[in-house]
Amino acid sequence: MGRLLKGLGILLGGILAGAVILSIVARFSDGPIAAFAGGPLVAGELLTEAVDDWTFVEDVETVEFQLEHPARSRTVWIIVHEGQLYIPCGLPNFKAFKQWPHEAMQDGRSIVRIDGKRYPLQAVRMQDPDLFDIIVSKIAKKYTSPGEAGPDDLWIFRMDPRG
Repeated sequence: MGRLLKGLGILLGGILAGAVILSIVARFSDGPIAAFAGGPLVAGELLTEAVDDWTFVEDVETVEFQLEHPARSRTVWIIVHEGQLYIPCGLPNFKAFKQWPHEAMQDGRSIVRIDGKRYPLQAVRMQDPDLFDIIVSKIAKKYTSPGEAGPDDLWIFRMDPRG
């Protein structure tokens, strides 16, 4: 029994060490690695012309998203409604894992990388209750139902062109 527990401890320690190493490596990489936040998005063509209609990415599941400050990237879901791009953030008040929505409220300058192209955008928290319900229903259809998510449990950022 002791050998089994020792082996299990070594296995769990190895998994934990691997996760720590992967998270450190991701911070210095060009973009996120799986669920680990990455470094700044530097590769890919930077498209500075405003996109008027985002329907061309409606079927894209995830994109790489980075705030300018701090310059950390992550993989996020996207929703397109009436040609406008939105990024939802579940559990925004779980600050141990979700710091970016609060950082976006302070400085929403961001970059979204889709298919190797980078788009400089401005993240603006959307607070219209009618639009909130529409976006939540689109999230439920595209991904999974967020349940009885309200505006405190699910923040939705409209991605505007930078002015």
